[in-house]
Amino acid sequence: MSIPTIVIVTIIIALIFDVINGFHDAANSIATIVSTKVLSPRAAVFWAAFFNFIAMFIFAPKVASTIAKIVHIDASDPAFVYVVLTGLLGAIIWDLITWWWGLPTSSSHALIGGLAGAGIAHKGFDVINWTKLEETMLFIPLAPILGMVIGIIIMIAIYWIFRKWHLQKIDLLFRKGQIISASLYSLGHGGNDAQKTMGIIVALLIAAGIFDANVELSMTNWSTAWIIYSCHLAMALGTAFGGWKIVKTMGMKLSKLKPVHGFCAETAGAMTLFLATQLGIPVSTTHTISGAIVGVGITSRRSGVNWSIVSRIVMAWFVTIPFSAAVAAICFYTVKIFALY
Repeated sequence: MSIPTIVIVTIIIALIFDVINGFHDAANSIATIVSTKVLSPRAAVFWAAFFNFIAMFIFAPKVASTIAKIVHIDASDPAFVYVVLTGLLGAIIWDLITWWWGLPTSSSHALIGGLAGAGIAHKGFDVINWTKLEETMLFIPLAPILGMVIGIIIMIAIYWIFRKWHLQKIDLLFRKGQIISASLYSLGHGGNDAQKTMGIIVALLIAAGIFDANVELSMTNWSTAWIIYSCHLAMALGTAFGGWKIVKTMGMKLSKLKPVHGFCAETAGAMTLFLATQLGIPVSTTHTISGAIVGVGITSRRSGVNWSIVSRIVMAWFVTIPFSAAVAAICFYTVKIFALY
């Protein structure tokens, strides 16, 4: 198969990954608003999809730049096109496995693990940009911890400010407020997650010699604007289809939520994602909202959180990158058997 054909096929697979990412991570955007019955599942997914899409007008593509530089790409070596292809395949396979299990793992870390695994399979450990990888690894525990701490702070502040209000009035107020908080979280989700696939496509086009290594994404330049538009559209479509197994875990099993809790969790998650996206760090939206929900649940009572579900999520922190890397490495070796390069 020629390099141009491989590039086209890989771009298609990358956009499919973006759809799966939106499908897999739909729960992150809508779990709380569905579990509190503020919106129906159907309305919630389309609401989230809309804000996933318009996030491209809000955030600069700094996360995309980070993803594109996880692996040091040598444009003179055509095998790097296969590295990107099999890195994607490893992430997709791992995402689908964890979706089937109903385990809220990270599509972001699966993608990073997939790229790293395929790169190592081709050129060894020297091919990895360890600075970029270490930044991402740092935020594996930091993002949910930030979400949890901010969630606790917001929840305590809400308790204090509205301590003299009647519960029914509070419930009514935050049912309306949760529409805003869910919108903000969906913006953060779209802004961080869609950029990861942008980074993959940029890395692919650099590997194919189509883009210069220092290329920058811009919505005013059609040579790169199509990447931004297509990735956000794919993410929005995936979110619109939803992932109900994970919605059930995130919104209905992790903690018992009321509208005020949903508002605080979504706001805390959005703030964390806005910060990470501004810094250009690809974080797990799944882990971020998980931490925020746990933080909000803790302020009620320790038993307000299902700790067995939390333990499954923490377990996923440690297995996603190495397992997706292993799957991607297997994919690379398999492709190497049949590919002529």
